[in-house]
Amino acid sequence: MGSSESKAKGKAKTTGMSKKTVVTAAAAKKTKKPTTKSIPDENEIRLKAQEIYHERIFRGENGTAEDDWMKAERLLKG
Repeated sequence: MGSSESKAKGKAKTTGMSKKTVVTAAAAKKTKKPTTKSIPDENEIRLKAQEIYHERIFRGENGTAEDDWMKAERLLKG
């Protein structure tokens, strides 16, 4: 067996025995990056408002296009 083969075998043995890292909930919160939502454009709001409209009509509920638009904005902006 050549020296390169024994090194490869040695590496194979040691890679399976890596140390495990335990992360506590407090540490996870510290490292968690805040998520930034993108501002929805008019087309995204329009599509969501149409979806809301169709669901509302299917359920037989009353409402207006303005109500659907406002709800769509609120849902998309978070």
